[in-house]
Amino acid sequence: MRPVATTLLCLGMVLTGVLAYRLLAVAPLPQVDFPIISVSASLAGASPETMASSVATPLEQSLGSIAGVTEMTSRSTEGSTRITLMFDLDRDINSAARDVQAAINAARTLLPSSLRNNPTYHKVNPSSAPVMVLALTSKTRTQGQLYDLASTVLAQKLSQVDGVGEVDVGGSSLPAVV
Repeated sequence: MRPVATTLLCLGMVLTGVLAYRLLAVAPLPQVDFPIISVSASLAGASPETMASSVATPLEQSLGSIAGVTEMTSRSTEGSTRITLMFDLDRDINSAARDVQAAINAARTLLPSSLRNNPTYHKVNPSSAPVMVLALTSKTRTQGQLYDLASTVLAQKLSQVDGVGEVDVGGSSLPAVV
C-alpha cells in the first residue's frame, strides 16, 4: 500500500473540487428568449362564438402559414379574441413580428367589415409574467374606493416586501372628482 500516493490523490481531488466550486457560474434561470407574439382583436358586442368563427379562424389560417410557428393557441371571449404564437427558439423575434404583421394584413379582407381597427400584435416576454395576481371585491366600497385603497395602501406595502420587483394596480378606473 502507498498511503502517501492515496493521500495526495484525495487531497488533489478535494482541491480540484473546491476550485471548481468557486469558479462555477451560478444563475437562477438560464437566459432563454422565447419568441412569443400575441395577436389581439376586438369587436364590440360580438359573442365568443362569433369572435371564434369570424375573427379568430381567418387570423389563425393566415398566421398558421408563418414559418417557424411551433404552437398557436387562441381564446375568444365576449367582444375580443387573443391568439398566441410560439416560434422556434432560433427564430428572430423581430423577423417573426414582421411576418405576423404581414399575415394580419393578408387576413384583413377575410375579417368582418364591422371590425373597425386592425388586429394588433405585441411581443410577449414570459419572464415579465406576474407571479401573483390579487383581486379585491367589496360589498361596502365602490370600485373607485377599492382602486384608491389598492394603489395607495396595498401596492406600497407589497412593494416593501423583500424580493418584490414591481407592483401594478389595474382593473378599474381612477376615482373621479365630482
